[in-house]
Amino acid sequence: MSENRTAVLLMAYGTPRTSEEILPYYTDIRRGRPPTDEQLADLTRRYDAIGGISPLTQRTEAQRDALQAALDELAPGAYFVTLGLKHAAPMIETAVTELADQGFTRLVGLVLAPHFSSYSIGQYMGRARSVAEPRGMSMASIESWATEPAFVEFIAADLRRRLDAMPANTKVLFTAHSLPQRIIDAGDPYPTELRSTAEAVAVRAGLEPWSRWAIAWQSAGRTPEPWIGPDILAVLHELGASENADGVLVSACGFVADHLEVLFDLDIEAKHLADELGLQFDRTACVNDDAGVMAALAGRVIAADAATTP
Repeated sequence: MSENRTAVLLMAYGTPRTSEEILPYYTDIRRGRPPTDEQLADLTRRYDAIGGISPLTQRTEAQRDALQAALDELAPGAYFVTLGLKHAAPMIETAVTELADQGFTRLVGLVLAPHFSSYSIGQYMGRARSVAEPRGMSMASIESWATEPAFVEFIAADLRRRLDAMPANTKVLFTAHSLPQRIIDAGDPYPTELRSTAEAVAVRAGLEPWSRWAIAWQSAGRTPEPWIGPDILAVLHELGASENADGVLVSACGFVADHLEVLFDLDIEAKHLADELGLQFDRTACVNDDAGVMAALAGRVIAADAATTP
Protein backbone atom coordinates (compact mmCIF):
# COMPACT_ATOMS: atom_id res chain seq x y z
CA MET A 1 0.00 0.00 0.00
CA SER A 2 1.19 3.54 -0.77
CA GLU A 3 0.71 4.73 2.80
CA ASN A 4 3.28 2.18 3.99
CA ARG A 5 5.89 3.06 1.38
CA THR A 6 8.06 6.10 0.86
CA ALA A 7 8.07 7.79 -2.52
CA VAL A 8 11.41 8.82 -3.99
CA LEU A 9 11.31 11.70 -6.43
CA LEU A 10 14.38 11.40 -8.63
CA MET A 11 14.78 14.78 -10.30
CA ALA A 12 16.74 15.69 -13.42
CA TYR A 13 16.96 18.41 -16.03
CA GLY A 14 15.07 16.69 -18.83
CA THR A 15 15.64 16.78 -22.57
CA PRO A 16 13.64 16.64 -25.81
CA ARG A 17 12.79 13.08 -26.81
CA THR A 18 12.25 13.92 -30.48
CA SER A 19 13.27 16.74 -32.79
CA GLU A 20 9.69 18.05 -32.58
CA GLU A 21 10.13 18.60 -28.85
CA ILE A 22 13.20 20.83 -29.20
CA LEU A 23 11.19 24.05 -29.63
CA PRO A 24 8.87 23.58 -26.60
CA TYR A 25 11.84 22.40 -24.53
CA TYR A 26 13.93 25.44 -25.46
CA THR A 27 10.93 27.70 -24.81
CA ASP A 28 10.52 26.24 -21.32
CA ILE A 29 14.21 26.78 -20.55
CA ARG A 30 13.71 30.41 -21.61
CA ARG A 31 10.79 30.74 -19.16
CA GLY A 32 8.14 30.78 -21.85
CA ARG A 33 9.99 33.01 -24.35
CA PRO A 34 10.34 31.21 -27.70
CA PRO A 35 13.89 31.18 -29.10
CA THR A 36 14.75 33.05 -32.26
CA ASP A 37 15.03 31.06 -35.47
CA GLU A 38 18.81 31.40 -35.22
CA GLN A 39 18.90 30.12 -31.62
CA LEU A 40 16.67 27.17 -32.48
CA ALA A 41 18.76 26.29 -35.52
CA ASP A 42 21.95 26.40 -33.45
CA LEU A 43 20.54 24.05 -30.79
CA THR A 44 19.17 21.71 -33.46
CA ARG A 45 22.60 21.69 -35.13
CA ARG A 46 24.23 20.60 -31.90
CA TYR A 47 21.71 17.79 -31.42
CA ASP A 48 22.30 16.70 -35.03
CA ALA A 49 26.03 16.54 -34.29
CA ILE A 50 25.49 13.93 -31.56
CA GLY A 51 23.12 11.78 -33.61
CA GLY A 52 19.89 13.77 -33.83
CA ILE A 53 18.80 13.86 -30.20
CA SER A 54 20.30 13.46 -26.73
CA PRO A 55 20.38 10.06 -25.02
CA LEU A 56 19.60 11.76 -21.69
CA THR A 57 16.03 10.44 -21.47
CA GLN A 58 17.19 6.84 -21.69
CA ARG A 59 20.07 7.52 -19.30
CA THR A 60 17.77 9.12 -16.72
CA GLU A 61 15.25 6.30 -16.94
CA ALA A 62 18.06 3.78 -16.49
CA GLN A 63 19.22 5.69 -13.40
CA ARG A 64 15.68 5.55 -12.01
CA ASP A 65 15.52 1.79 -12.59
CA ALA A 66 18.96 1.25 -11.04
CA LEU A 67 18.04 3.27 -7.95
CA GLN A 68 14.81 1.31 -7.61
CA ALA A 69 16.71 -1.98 -7.88
CA ALA A 70 19.22 -0.86 -5.25
CA LEU A 71 16.45 0.19 -2.86
CA ASP A 72 14.61 -3.09 -3.42
CA GLU A 73 17.82 -4.90 -2.50
CA LEU A 74 18.36 -2.89 0.68
CA ALA A 75 14.73 -2.46 1.78
CA PRO A 76 12.37 -4.70 -0.21
CA GLY A 77 8.97 -3.15 -0.82
CA ALA A 78 9.67 0.02 1.14
CA TYR A 79 10.31 2.54 -1.66
CA PHE A 80 8.82 3.62 -4.96
CA VAL A 81 11.02 5.68 -7.31
CA THR A 82 9.57 8.02 -9.90
CA LEU A 83 10.99 10.76 -12.11
CA GLY A 84 10.30 14.49 -11.97
CA LEU A 85 11.95 16.67 -14.61
CA LYS A 86 12.66 20.38 -14.72
CA HIS A 87 12.09 21.10 -18.41
CA ALA A 88 10.30 18.06 -19.83
CA ALA A 89 7.50 15.66 -18.97
CA PRO A 90 6.90 14.38 -16.39
CA MET A 91 7.39 17.77 -14.74
CA ILE A 92 8.31 17.87 -11.05
CA GLU A 93 4.94 19.29 -10.00
CA THR A 94 3.02 16.71 -12.02
CA ALA A 95 5.03 13.84 -10.53
CA VAL A 96 4.44 15.00 -6.94
CA THR A 97 0.72 15.51 -7.59
CA GLU A 98 0.44 11.97 -8.95
CA LEU A 99 2.26 10.58 -5.91
CA ALA A 100 -0.12 12.40 -3.57
CA ASP A 101 -3.11 11.11 -5.56
CA GLN A 102 -1.74 7.58 -5.15
CA GLY A 103 -1.75 7.97 -1.38
CA PHE A 104 1.94 8.54 -0.62
CA THR A 105 2.51 10.64 2.48
CA ARG A 106 6.32 10.53 2.69
CA LEU A 107 8.66 11.79 0.01
CA VAL A 108 12.45 11.85 -0.40
CA GLY A 109 13.82 14.22 -3.02
CA LEU A 110 17.07 13.40 -4.84
CA VAL A 111 18.52 15.36 -7.76
CA LEU A 112 20.76 13.74 -10.34
CA ALA A 113 23.41 16.39 -9.75
CA PRO A 114 25.99 16.06 -6.97
CA HIS A 115 26.72 19.72 -6.22
CA PHE A 116 24.31 21.93 -4.33
CA SER A 117 23.37 25.34 -5.65
CA SER A 118 20.32 27.39 -4.75
CA TYR A 119 20.00 27.99 -8.51
CA SER A 120 19.78 24.29 -9.37
CA ILE A 121 19.15 21.77 -6.60
CA GLY A 122 17.53 24.43 -4.43
CA GLN A 123 15.03 25.16 -7.19
CA TYR A 124 14.28 21.47 -7.77
CA MET A 125 13.57 20.91 -4.10
CA GLY A 126 11.52 24.09 -3.82
CA ARG A 127 9.29 23.07 -6.72
CA ALA A 128 8.70 19.62 -5.24
CA ARG A 129 8.05 20.96 -1.74
CA SER A 130 5.59 23.59 -3.01
CA VAL A 131 3.30 20.77 -4.15
CA ALA A 132 4.08 18.14 -1.52
CA GLU A 133 3.45 20.17 1.64
CA PRO A 134 -0.01 21.49 0.70
CA ARG A 135 -0.98 17.89 -0.08
CA GLY A 136 0.09 16.76 3.38
CA MET A 137 3.25 14.98 2.27
CA SER A 138 6.36 15.19 4.44
CA MET A 139 9.51 15.69 2.41
CA ALA A 140 13.15 14.91 3.10
CA SER A 141 15.81 16.14 0.71
CA ILE A 142 19.33 15.05 -0.23
CA GLU A 143 20.91 18.32 -1.21
CA SER A 144 24.51 17.31 -1.92
CA TRP A 145 26.45 14.15 -2.62
CA ALA A 146 29.60 15.88 -3.85
CA THR A 147 31.95 13.70 -1.81
CA GLU A 148 29.97 10.47 -1.74
CA PRO A 149 32.77 7.86 -1.56
CA ALA A 150 31.33 5.65 -4.31
CA PHE A 151 31.03 8.67 -6.61
CA VAL A 152 34.59 9.78 -5.86
CA GLU A 153 35.93 6.27 -6.38
CA PHE A 154 34.07 5.90 -9.70
CA ILE A 155 35.69 9.05 -11.08
CA ALA A 156 39.13 8.42 -9.59
CA ALA A 157 39.39 4.86 -10.92
CA ASP A 158 38.46 5.88 -14.47
CA LEU A 159 40.68 8.96 -14.30
CA ARG A 160 43.69 6.91 -13.20
CA ARG A 161 43.13 4.37 -15.98
CA ARG A 162 42.86 7.05 -18.65
CA LEU A 163 45.89 8.96 -17.36
CA ASP A 164 47.99 5.85 -17.95
CA ALA A 165 47.30 6.24 -21.68
CA MET A 166 47.98 10.01 -21.76
CA PRO A 167 51.27 11.92 -22.10
CA ALA A 168 53.19 12.31 -18.87
CA ASN A 169 52.59 16.05 -18.96
CA THR A 170 48.77 15.92 -18.85
CA LYS A 171 46.58 18.46 -17.07
CA VAL A 172 43.37 17.22 -15.42
CA LEU A 173 40.44 19.63 -15.56
CA PHE A 174 37.40 19.10 -13.34
CA THR A 175 34.34 20.77 -14.84
CA ALA A 176 30.72 21.54 -14.08
CA HIS A 177 28.03 23.67 -15.71
CA SER A 178 28.70 27.36 -15.26
CA LEU A 179 26.18 29.59 -13.46
CA PRO A 180 25.63 33.34 -13.56
CA GLN A 181 28.29 35.16 -11.54
CA ARG A 182 25.63 37.10 -9.60
CA ILE A 183 24.51 33.88 -7.91
CA ILE A 184 28.01 33.15 -6.69
CA ASP A 185 28.48 36.77 -5.60
CA ALA A 186 25.42 36.31 -3.39
CA GLY A 187 27.22 33.55 -1.48
CA ASP A 188 26.06 30.40 -3.26
CA PRO A 189 28.26 27.38 -2.30
CA TYR A 190 28.35 25.85 -5.80
CA PRO A 191 32.06 26.49 -6.54
CA THR A 192 33.01 25.12 -3.12
CA GLU A 193 30.91 22.04 -3.82
CA LEU A 194 32.75 21.39 -7.10
CA ARG A 195 36.10 21.95 -5.45
CA SER A 196 35.26 19.39 -2.75
CA THR A 197 34.69 16.74 -5.41
CA ALA A 198 37.85 17.70 -7.29
CA GLU A 199 39.99 17.59 -4.16
CA ALA A 200 38.56 14.23 -3.06
CA VAL A 201 39.12 12.69 -6.49
CA ALA A 202 42.61 14.18 -6.76
CA VAL A 203 43.59 12.67 -3.41
CA ARG A 204 42.07 9.30 -4.31
CA ALA A 205 43.79 9.27 -7.71
CA GLY A 206 47.11 10.52 -6.36
CA LEU A 207 47.22 13.79 -8.29
CA GLU A 208 49.56 16.53 -7.17
CA PRO A 209 47.71 19.70 -6.08
CA TRP A 210 47.25 22.31 -8.83
CA SER A 211 50.42 21.43 -10.72
CA ARG A 212 48.49 18.46 -12.11
CA TRP A 213 44.86 19.55 -11.92
CA ALA A 214 42.59 22.58 -11.96
CA ILE A 215 38.93 23.58 -12.15
CA ALA A 216 37.21 24.96 -15.24
CA TRP A 217 33.60 25.74 -16.12
CA GLN A 218 31.62 24.91 -19.21
CA SER A 219 28.38 25.33 -21.12
CA ALA A 220 27.65 28.87 -19.90
CA GLY A 221 24.31 30.32 -20.91
CA ARG A 222 24.22 32.67 -23.86
CA THR A 223 23.12 35.74 -21.95
CA PRO A 224 24.63 39.24 -21.60
CA GLU A 225 25.47 38.80 -17.91
CA PRO A 226 28.81 37.30 -16.80
CA TRP A 227 29.00 33.60 -15.91
CA ILE A 228 31.51 31.77 -13.70
CA GLY A 229 34.91 31.21 -15.27
CA PRO A 230 37.40 30.32 -16.45
CA ASP A 231 35.63 28.65 -19.34
CA ILE A 232 37.18 25.36 -20.42
CA LEU A 233 37.83 26.61 -23.95
CA ALA A 234 39.79 29.56 -22.56
CA VAL A 235 41.79 27.17 -20.38
CA LEU A 236 42.58 24.99 -23.39
CA HIS A 237 43.88 28.05 -25.26
CA GLU A 238 46.12 28.90 -22.29
CA LEU A 239 47.47 25.35 -22.07
CA GLY A 240 48.05 25.20 -25.80
CA ALA A 241 50.02 28.44 -25.70
CA SER A 242 52.25 27.26 -22.84
CA GLU A 243 54.83 24.51 -22.60
CA ASN A 244 53.27 23.07 -19.47
CA ALA A 245 50.92 20.51 -21.02
CA ASP A 246 50.90 17.94 -23.79
CA GLY A 247 47.51 16.51 -22.94
CA VAL A 248 44.21 17.37 -21.23
CA LEU A 249 41.98 14.93 -19.39
CA VAL A 250 38.58 16.37 -18.51
CA SER A 251 36.49 15.02 -15.66
CA ALA A 252 33.03 16.50 -16.11
CA CYS A 253 32.09 15.60 -12.54
CA GLY A 254 29.25 18.10 -12.47
CA PHE A 255 27.33 15.87 -14.88
CA VAL A 256 26.21 12.34 -14.05
CA ALA A 257 24.80 11.26 -17.43
CA ASP A 258 25.85 11.46 -21.06
CA HIS A 259 23.98 14.34 -22.69
CA LEU A 260 24.47 17.40 -24.90
CA GLU A 261 26.82 19.31 -22.57
CA VAL A 262 29.15 16.31 -22.51
CA LEU A 263 28.71 14.74 -25.93
CA PHE A 264 28.87 18.04 -27.84
CA ASP A 265 30.48 20.68 -25.61
CA LEU A 266 33.31 18.36 -24.60
CA ASP A 267 33.56 15.42 -26.99
CA ILE A 268 33.16 17.57 -30.10
CA GLU A 269 33.78 21.26 -29.38
CA ALA A 270 36.50 21.01 -26.71
CA LYS A 271 38.20 18.04 -28.39
CA HIS A 272 38.28 19.87 -31.72
CA LEU A 273 39.97 22.85 -30.10
CA ALA A 274 42.44 20.60 -28.25
CA ASP A 275 43.34 18.90 -31.53
CA GLU A 276 43.96 22.28 -33.16
CA LEU A 277 46.20 23.25 -30.25
CA GLY A 278 48.18 20.01 -30.40
CA LEU A 279 46.86 18.70 -27.07
CA GLN A 280 45.89 15.06 -26.64
CA PHE A 281 42.33 15.02 -25.26
CA ASP A 282 40.21 12.58 -23.28
CA ARG A 283 37.48 12.70 -20.65
CA THR A 284 36.35 10.42 -17.86
CA ALA A 285 33.10 8.48 -18.11
CA CYS A 286 29.83 9.74 -16.69
CA VAL A 287 28.23 7.80 -13.85
CA ASN A 288 25.06 7.01 -15.83
CA ASP A 289 23.48 4.00 -14.05
CA ASP A 290 26.62 2.62 -12.38
CA ALA A 291 25.44 0.07 -9.83
CA GLY A 292 27.92 1.08 -7.13
CA VAL A 293 26.98 4.76 -7.22
CA MET A 294 23.27 4.00 -7.39
CA ALA A 295 23.58 1.70 -4.38
CA ALA A 296 25.32 4.47 -2.44
CA LEU A 297 22.54 6.90 -3.34
CA ALA A 298 19.98 4.33 -2.25
CA GLY A 299 21.70 4.24 1.13
CA ARG A 300 21.42 8.02 1.34
CA VAL A 301 17.71 7.84 0.51
CA ILE A 302 17.10 5.36 3.31
CA ALA A 303 19.07 7.47 5.78
CA ALA A 304 17.21 10.65 4.84
CA ASP A 305 13.87 8.87 5.15
CA ALA A 306 14.77 7.45 8.56
CA ALA A 307 15.86 10.87 9.81
CA THR A 308 12.45 12.38 9.08
CA THR A 309 10.18 9.44 9.97
CA PRO A 310 8.54 9.82 13.40
